[in-house]
Amino acid sequence: MAASSGTVQVKEKIDLTETEKQIFDRLLGTLRHFDLQTELRVAGGWVRDKLLGKECYDIDIALDNMLGSEFVDKVKDYLSLVGEEAQGLAVIPCNPDQSKHLETARIRLCGLWIDFVNLRCEDYTEESRIPTMKFGTAEEDAYRRDLTINSLFYNINTGSVEDLTGRGVADLRSGNIVTPLPPKATFLDDPLRVLRAIRFGSRFGFTLDEELKEAAACDEVKKALGVKISRERIGSEIDLMMSGPDPVQAMTCISDLTLFWVVFSLPLEQETSLCEECDRLCVSYLAAVWNLIQAVGPSTFSDEQRRLSLYAALFLPLRKATYKDKKAKKIPVINHIFRVSLKRKASDAETVINLNKALEKFLSLIPCFTSDDNIKLAEVYRESDFVDVPVNLKVRIPTGKKLLLVYLRMEFI
Repeated sequence: MAASSGTVQVKEKIDLTETEKQIFDRLLGTLRHFDLQTELRVAGGWVRDKLLGKECYDIDIALDNMLGSEFVDKVKDYLSLVGEEAQGLAVIPCNPDQSKHLETARIRLCGLWIDFVNLRCEDYTEESRIPTMKFGTAEEDAYRRDLTINSLFYNINTGSVEDLTGRGVADLRSGNIVTPLPPKATFLDDPLRVLRAIRFGSRFGFTLDEELKEAAACDEVKKALGVKISRERIGSEIDLMMSGPDPVQAMTCISDLTLFWVVFSLPLEQETSLCEECDRLCVSYLAAVWNLIQAVGPSTFSDEQRRLSLYAALFLPLRKATYKDKKAKKIPVINHIFRVSLKRKASDAETVINLNKALEKFLSLIPCFTSDDNIKLAEVYRESDFVDVPVNLKVRIPTGKKLLLVYLRMEFI
């Protein structure tokens, strides 16, 4: 559901928790002790969520004149001087081939992981989409962010919010998903931003900008998403959507932008032909099960049960599709999607395939629950179990709620 203009409440200032105050005090203490002229800015999602009145424990700090690894070493030395021990120091190297252009340093403070990166500016050549990285200003960094609502900074030195694109707070208030720079260039820089835009739109009920949607659906961006981004990163984004507050909106958007088969790529050796609008059929099944789960009550299921049930619904139209592996063995296409396209666990694929197999057996029970006719004793095979259906059963179930509840609970036992 899209947010209408002026419906999102945004706080005027950020209120820090006691833990956040303790973390920032230690960082400012490091600056004072070493006489560093460094500006410390919390970037991105933490600022957005705090302005929306939500708690966030994902603190990313951007530095204007030094690398994150250099500053983390200073923090470690400062903590040692004041009688505290630094915990969990780590450096995650950049990987430009997978659109990870920044080295990230991490340290654990007051029980929270804090990430440090330098503010960046990126130069591209005509021959390569991999940029040359260099230190940039806070404004340059803000304009290189994925979305305006994620381009906001909280300046720890001054205790103030900085909206350097001039529209981050406004887009947050109006519920708009917009890129700071032209969307096509933003997506070609890091094609995963397409999925992030969709995820944030569904998470907050915000509206995707029309120019953004046009760029996301263009062939050049779709090709870059399929080739340039690791399947693990794509799978992680999809998992976040499916576990989010509105997976139907997210998958509908992926289908509308003709990204469905880019994300859920099919094996080349696929044997089964799919109907022309199979992606929309997948989303329709997802919507039906999502509505039933809401009717039954989301708390009926664990987060993991809900996630796998929704995947099972999404891929129900593919349940009979197969392909041949190198040994000419028939493999379910769903297995390929989980293991190759999304790089998820083998157990996820197995559970979803089993859910869809069980559904066909379960559907044969429905006439027993809905018919007025006398029904003879029937045995319905389910793995090693048998379900007895008594003679003269005349129970009617007016909705699918109880059927869904019994079916899903039965399969997760």
